Amino acid sequence: MKSPARTEENDLLVALGHPLRRRILKEMAAAESLSPRELSLALQQPLSNVSYHVRVLAERGAVTLVEARPTRGSVQHFYRCAVESPWAREVLGLGEKDGGRGGESSGGSST
Repeated sequence: MKSPARTEENDLLVALGHPLRRRILKEMAAAESLSPRELSLALQQPLSNVSYHVRVLAERGAVTLVEARPTRGSVQHFYRCAVESPWAREVLGLGEKDGGRGGESSGGSST
C-alpha cells in the first residue's frame, strides 16, 4: 500500500495530534517567542518532554526558530508559533491572526 504524500496540512494535523503540543502552541501564540525551558515552567511539564514536542512541532512547521542565544554553557533556542491555517487556529482556539490574545494578557515571561 502506498503511503499518503506528505503535505503541509498533513504535517499540521500530526503536530496537533498530541494534547501537550496543542498546549505548547496555545502558550506560544500568546508570546513573541518562548524557549522550551520557559514552556516547561509555564506548563509545569518536564523539560525533556517539552523539548521533544517542540522538536516535533518544528519538524512539522508549526513553530519557527527565531533566536538562539548562549546561556550558561549551552544554547537556548526560542521559537514562535507559525500556525496560520484557519482550521488549525480554530482547533487551538486562537482568533483570526491576533495570536489568540483576545483581550487576555500573558503578563510577560521570565527566564
